[in-house]
Amino acid sequence: MPPPSSPLLPDERLAAGAARLASRYAGHFAPETVPGLLADSYTRLAEQARIRTHLVAPAERLTADRLDAHAHAHAQGLTSGPYRVLFVCSQNAGRSPMAAALPAHRAGERVAVASAGTHPANAVEPHIAQALTEAGVDLADAYPKPLTEEVVQAADIVITMGCGDACPVVPGRRYLDRPVADPDGAPIAPVREIRDTIDAHITELLTQLTP
Repeated sequence: MPPPSSPLLPDERLAAGAARLASRYAGHFAPETVPGLLADSYTRLAEQARIRTHLVAPAERLTADRLDAHAHAHAQGLTSGPYRVLFVCSQNAGRSPMAAALPAHRAGERVAVASAGTHPANAVEPHIAQALTEAGVDLADAYPKPLTEEVVQAADIVITMGCGDACPVVPGRRYLDRPVADPDGAPIAPVREIRDTIDAHITELLTQLTP
């Protein structure tokens, strides 16, 4: 995590989110840690994911994810909980959000899932949401997220999906590579096939993790 700091927030509307997060994580993180991480999340989304508008809410959500991951990583070995699985692809706009949505829908609280991209896009591919809706899975809240150190360290299993060597390797994490076709710009029919291929991988994974 970035060092604790109290920077000038890049958007004044972030102040309310910083206050909410500081209250939510009181006793776990120092209040001055939150604004620095929130400002960093905002900047990452603006620069890496190239999102130009409506950044405030995603920045708060990304910061909460990073705080949760950081807390989990430091508690490993002390507490038990669901398996944490991280799906990583290049843009976090197709394969990895789809792969994260499927086990979240099917496994409930038994498996905690996250997704991220090494070079995130600025929006999830529209046919991804359509293909998942057809399978009864809601992707309404998904947005491309940059890959951060916290979420990798918190994962029990990191599943890469075509991002090559760009995914950082953390000792002690289990890595699996599940390359599938890239749905970027593809019509709905191939996206359905990609969804079904990913779903087969998810079925195999859930059988291993939650027999």
